[in-house]
Amino acid sequence: MQSFELNRHGRIVFPSNFLPELDFSVLTGVDQLDAVIRRDFDTKAPTVSEILSRHAQGVYRSKFEIMRDMALNVFWADRFSLVMFERRVTRWGDVPRNRDDVYMPSLTPWPDAEQRLAAVEDAYHELPRAWDSLAEDRIFDRLFAVFGARRHFAGDLPIVKPTVAQLLSDPENITMRLRRFDPNFPVFGYDEILDCHEDVAELEALGRWSMVLHNRQPWDGEDVELVRVADLRDDDYVVVSHPRTREVQRFIERAASGRCRPATSFTRPEPAEPSAPYPAVDVRAEFTVAPRIAAIAVAHGDQVCTNEDLIRNTAYNWSPMSAEEITAKTGIEQRRYTSGTFEDLALSAAKQAVAHAGVGPEDIGAVIACTCTSARPIPSLATWIAGELGIGQVHAAYDLIAACAGMPYGLAEATRILQQVKRPVLVVCVEKFSDKIGSVRPSRMIFGDGAAAILVSPAGEGEEPDVEFFNSYASGPTSEVNSIIWPNPDFDNSITVYGPEVKSLAGRYLTQMLDEIRTLPSPDDAGRSLLDDIDLIVPHQANKTMVVELAADAGLSADRLYFNIEKVGNTSSASIPLAIHDAVRDGVITRPVRIFAPGFGAGAVAGYTVLRVDPRVVVPFREDATTV
Repeated sequence: MQSFELNRHGRIVFPSNFLPELDFSVLTGVDQLDAVIRRDFDTKAPTVSEILSRHAQGVYRSKFEIMRDMALNVFWADRFSLVMFERRVTRWGDVPRNRDDVYMPSLTPWPDAEQRLAAVEDAYHELPRAWDSLAEDRIFDRLFAVFGARRHFAGDLPIVKPTVAQLLSDPENITMRLRRFDPNFPVFGYDEILDCHEDVAELEALGRWSMVLHNRQPWDGEDVELVRVADLRDDDYVVVSHPRTREVQRFIERAASGRCRPATSFTRPEPAEPSAPYPAVDVRAEFTVAPRIAAIAVAHGDQVCTNEDLIRNTAYNWSPMSAEEITAKTGIEQRRYTSGTFEDLALSAAKQAVAHAGVGPEDIGAVIACTCTSARPIPSLATWIAGELGIGQVHAAYDLIAACAGMPYGLAEATRILQQVKRPVLVVCVEKFSDKIGSVRPSRMIFGDGAAAILVSPAGEGEEPDVEFFNSYASGPTSEVNSIIWPNPDFDNSITVYGPEVKSLAGRYLTQMLDEIRTLPSPDDAGRSLLDDIDLIVPHQANKTMVVELAADAGLSADRLYFNIEKVGNTSSASIPLAIHDAVRDGVITRPVRIFAPGFGAGAVAGYTVLRVDPRVVVPFREDATTV
């Protein structure tokens, strides 16, 4: 499934948010599937009784709010079929009796169904409109055609439906029959769902939900009745279910046989503190070849995704949240995605950097690619970039996975390699998150795509280093080490963020790094602290609200920090160099400055660099720069 598409209205749409899919190849067994289903459906979906109780108590303030709960209820009632099966209306006489991949529902009649569902319909009409009466009534009619057709209890549905043979084993089993069936019953095409358009973002999301749910029931709800399987006649129409994919059927077979593989287990040992601290690396004191920043170039994603776009794409498993609340929680107003490839971003930044520095392929001594989102293990991204740049040979080319500390780690490695090769080292920081998020809301709110390339060259004789100090760290409590996971089987292999643990590791490391540079002397005045002579702090752009709060706790005022996360989101390893570039573009950096750049994130890694940046080395960004 495409990570995002642009519809005919020019709006960004995330198909995975309204067409739920699970990767059954990564599920270890029924217990894990049940946990995923419960998390995504049960915890947020009210029962019909709860909907009526909420209305009686005056909880609903508008038609939209009750419709949202109705839609969640239908998603919940269809929770297993939605992700596992394709429904087909079939003449009973044509249904195979002995195949192990054809299933039919065994249902428990709901005696009060008509009265209870009619009461919900009445409740809707009693409520005031939220925004647009015509749009809300149109969505309600589509939604209620599905919601109001149910005649069975949904709370006790099994994860796996019985096969036809299992259903027939007891003639008293109850199943669904259609009094009549129109094979031309109208359904919504994929593009129609994609192009759903409402002026109000919340209604657009609900409109898509209703279209998807309508397609799950391509028949007139008034024609549904429940009957004993013994009473079915050959010319009756029944609803049979077929596995959506081969992996679904293989999962069912594994579950039935009991051959499910065990889930990965995690130990939680008490972390032991290092026997001695790791001191900061003073580049002047420890290296003979001084590193000079010759170029910084970036490649932003070409598609803007605003918070309003997120609301238009509200997934069926998201709690209510407004665009303004996303900004307040994260400090992000929009993020940028690339419609190109991961490699496009990386190569664009790399080409701009070497061109700006006037360095030929024969002069580059090493290529380091810092990324945590590469799907290219062989050849590594760094070796691929080297080949695309026309480099005949380098001393080293490799990928470095340090997530949000990628730039500090990368510059540290470049400085070390520079001592051997004594020629320019290209550091490329690149991330593409847009195709690794799925329908996970915290990740969708936070992450964006982007790349930056930094060319580190040997400084001239007697010149001061541009990379002055660095240090790096990793590990801690396993809860922090596993605070950001990709791929994560529990979230359909999408990237997931466990916020409290991330905040804990970020606070721990930020305090440690600040305490460290407070004790270091300034290169310009040994009587002053290095922190006193920092002109600008450009932290990893993790979450502006969180970082400002943590910085304040560590004694830093917000006016010392530079952020561009409002417009680009969190791009992990690329976030610090992207922010340095944008600080030059925005006129925040107009002369050579000393920057403290701390990074921290996935894997409980962290690191910082103290570097000097001359705005002349920063390549102006072009909108067409991502096309290579």
